[in-house]
Amino acid sequence: MELLSVPSRLGTFFLGGEAGHIIRLYLPGDPTPRIAEHETPVLSEARRQLLEYLAGRRTAFSFPLAPDGGTPFQRQVWRALEAIPFGETRTYGQIAAAVGNPKAVRAVGQANHRNPIPIFIPCHRVVGADGTLTGYAGGLELKRSLLKLERGKECP
Repeated sequence: MELLSVPSRLGTFFLGGEAGHIIRLYLPGDPTPRIAEHETPVLSEARRQLLEYLAGRRTAFSFPLAPDGGTPFQRQVWRALEAIPFGETRTYGQIAAAVGNPKAVRAVGQANHRNPIPIFIPCHRVVGADGTLTGYAGGLELKRSLLKLERGKECP
């Protein structure tokens, strides 16, 4: 895996790439592999687009993703997450229903937790049944900041 850092006002992200695809996004504070950084065309493009997104100038991403790992159910959830439009949210129950298993609310939460490419596979757009912010690998403050950014509000 090639690794590239992306310093931002929300902290330093790390992109992981392999065979011309993005396979990982490490959020600020995540432990990252101890490997030397290596810039590739897909990592450079992903960094550019991520910085545009974090600056409020991009609403979609256009580089190849290849999430590493995941069960068939988790991959199905990740595809459903990719269908959530920029600036909108869905509940865990809505995602469970979208993948054809309306009772699998907790399993959707686990799939979100195991998402190797957060932001690009937008698990931050999933909220509790009453609209409250619930768990996020990068912490609720980062989730809140990303949702504010997508709603056109200033983020810290």
